[in-house]
Amino acid sequence: MQFLKKTLRWFGPNFGVSLKEIKELGVEGVVTACHQVPIGEIWTSEQIGILNKEIEDNGLEWSVVESVNIHKAIKYGLPERDLYIQNYIETLKNLAGHGIKVVCYNFMQLIDWTRTDLNYVLPTGAVSLLYNPLAIAAFDLFVLELENALEVYGEPRVKMARDFYDALDSHGREQLNNAILAGMPGSKDLIAINDFKATLEEVSKIDKTELRANLAYFLKSVIPEAEKLGLKMALHPDDPPFPVFGIPRIASTYEDLKFILDCAPSPSNGLTFCSGSLGAVASNDLLKMLRDFGQDIHFLHLRNVCRQADGSFYEAAHLDGSIPMAKVMLEVVREQIRRHKTAKGLVAIPIRPDHGHVLLEDKKRMADFYPGYSLVGRAKGMAELYGLEQGIREMLL
Repeated sequence: MQFLKKTLRWFGPNFGVSLKEIKELGVEGVVTACHQVPIGEIWTSEQIGILNKEIEDNGLEWSVVESVNIHKAIKYGLPERDLYIQNYIETLKNLAGHGIKVVCYNFMQLIDWTRTDLNYVLPTGAVSLLYNPLAIAAFDLFVLELENALEVYGEPRVKMARDFYDALDSHGREQLNNAILAGMPGSKDLIAINDFKATLEEVSKIDKTELRANLAYFLKSVIPEAEKLGLKMALHPDDPPFPVFGIPRIASTYEDLKFILDCAPSPSNGLTFCSGSLGAVASNDLLKMLRDFGQDIHFLHLRNVCRQADGSFYEAAHLDGSIPMAKVMLEVVREQIRRHKTAKGLVAIPIRPDHGHVLLEDKKRMADFYPGYSLVGRAKGMAELYGLEQGIREMLL
């Protein structure tokens, strides 16, 4: 039986990691995208081909696209959404033409992911990422200057946020802003505060029901075309899996994932199982999700988090933290066995160690990396996950 396909995300040569280094780690595939193409525009066959050749020239394959981002007209249900859906389909056709079979994407609004500290130092000295809801409240109240603060947060929470913000020096405030405004993966540009405010005002007009309907419209348009092309669409859950700045979430719970799969039943309509995203709240039963949705999981992001009593969490080592990673891997291998026996589904599911701590020599080049995407920390995570997979296979097979 095939092993999971080991992959590593690569943002291109300007983010501190080379394809040569990735190859040396023993991975088989690269997870990347045409990051230079504006959201909503078609990725041409030529653009895809140039990137694909660069990857193949380094002895690797382009295993997964992450991500073909979705234009806001689709998310907001604007009149021009059909144009952008057609552009999306043309991009899928061009990707399929180069033999790329798995596409990861998400339906998050405004910000692709959210952390409040990109330089959280662990007791070991390793550098990690932290989410602190009090920092979000402080940013909302004293940077965005929320007008109905008392109504939204209540007086005790506002006071706590004020104390938190007052305790930050100018550097701390700058770091908080930079963490939240980090923008899209594959870009080092920060979102401007005024743009953030304007977009937040836009998205605040869309409730969860409407956002779900817009996702369903997208899926019903795109999934039949993806199926014709032999592509696997793998929706990534919300990160974190609860509303931030009042923005509704629609890919955060068991019920959300079931809704997504039921919208457009197809072998092409599936999920990216991100343990770190879904596992940021204790109420998500990751093992049940793996058992019930296993056949629809096309891509694995395995990452651990350590949840705190105040609702904050930090990214732990891959085998530590609040998520029972050994049990997660056990369910993954059981799904592989099922696929192998039934000859249904890809046995060599692409997997990547999702994020990694900044360790050792990587600390000297932290500024080069996209947050969470150091080299040594991810290599450590990949080795741990591969060893876990090996041990569980020996136990079961």
